[in-house]
Amino acid sequence: MDTIFALSSGPVPSGLAVVRVSGPLAAVCLQALCGSLPEPRRAELRVIKQPADGSILDQGLVLWFPSPRSYTGQDVAEFHLHGGRAVVQAMIDALAGKGARYAEAGEFSRRAFLNGKLDLTQVEGLADLLAADTESQRIQAVAQVQGALAQRAEGWRAAILGLRAEIEARLDFSDEGDVPDALPGRFWSAVDEARQEMEQTLAEAESGIRTRDGFRVAILGRPNAGKSSLLNVLSRQDIAIVTEEPGTTRDILEVPLDLDGRSIVLFDTAGLRETTSVAEREGVRRSITAAGRADLVLWLEDCRNAPEPIPLETPAQVWRVRTKVDLRTATEGDDLMVSALSGAGIPRLIECLKTSAEGAQVRCALITRHRQQAAVQDAASALASVRHVPEDVAADLLRSAGDAIGRLTGRIGVEDVLDRLFGEFCIGK
Repeated sequence: MDTIFALSSGPVPSGLAVVRVSGPLAAVCLQALCGSLPEPRRAELRVIKQPADGSILDQGLVLWFPSPRSYTGQDVAEFHLHGGRAVVQAMIDALAGKGARYAEAGEFSRRAFLNGKLDLTQVEGLADLLAADTESQRIQAVAQVQGALAQRAEGWRAAILGLRAEIEARLDFSDEGDVPDALPGRFWSAVDEARQEMEQTLAEAESGIRTRDGFRVAILGRPNAGKSSLLNVLSRQDIAIVTEEPGTTRDILEVPLDLDGRSIVLFDTAGLRETTSVAEREGVRRSITAAGRADLVLWLEDCRNAPEPIPLETPAQVWRVRTKVDLRTATEGDDLMVSALSGAGIPRLIECLKTSAEGAQVRCALITRHRQQAAVQDAASALASVRHVPEDVAADLLRSAGDAIGRLTGRIGVEDVLDRLFGEFCIGK
């Protein structure tokens, strides 16, 4: 296997630059640059020299993690350098000269996965931790990296293996006189316990996914209802173009917000109306699609116009928001009245959004991705069917449940997932 290296810290110039090396040539590279290997897992201050001529490249801390006690499971070396561009480039050139190559995105973590240092749920948690914007996302991702779901899945796997062993032994030795006719009660209690634990975990899955992806709020309404203006106010950025001309917004604008640790994603959409413009019709279609995928829809109406029936079918909750209240006196009975210009009603709307997002998200769910949800659901469904079929079919269902947990943790059938997943990582991780 190739030896890889990469800048694992932030972009240069910086106060510190960390260059990581992993693979069979890690020790060769470290000795060539520093003369000898430091004591394992202990940072040492070394003069780092150019392998070609012995000139000083830099002075910094070096660390040595011999296999298998390293992040990747391979020999790993780290160089903590001064973060100048020339210093880092000289280190890159020196490592390449010793036969190492620059790592691809996520390649260090991929090697950790392949060498059994992380299971797939932990790798996904690491990707989520790198992308976390809010405190809730950070807490949930840390739990994943620490193995919260992995440990639960290992318990399920062990239970399913035990059940399979018991039922398959009966099938293999059914002609023996001491094999009872019925499966023992402990068998069925173990099936029910595993299934119920999976169902309890699934009960929080949607909340965990919302915490990771963000509580989706689609802003819809007729043209010039104030959708883009509200988006700009809530995001505190001049993101969306605001004009008096109807149909200005055609593409969906997606803006993430952190409201006191709650992750919310706003979608500004095209105004809903009949139009002959092909581009605007496509914008309207996308608006309706966004509403269908949202957790909450804010239906905006100009308060100077009479309220109308909301022309929208969506499984999401819909709030009617009356806009431009600075242009007239607020009408009694309207739930939410706001003005993007004066700021009237905006604090109340924000508090309502925070409350709604908090109710839809949990602090630390085990399941955070649709892939994980599908795998656990498949396993739970297989276990639910075990009671109602002959023993040979039950054995196949238990095998299917075990395979589903294998897909969850990455033991089987994940080749199509890996490239996409590790593509989410930055280079050097």
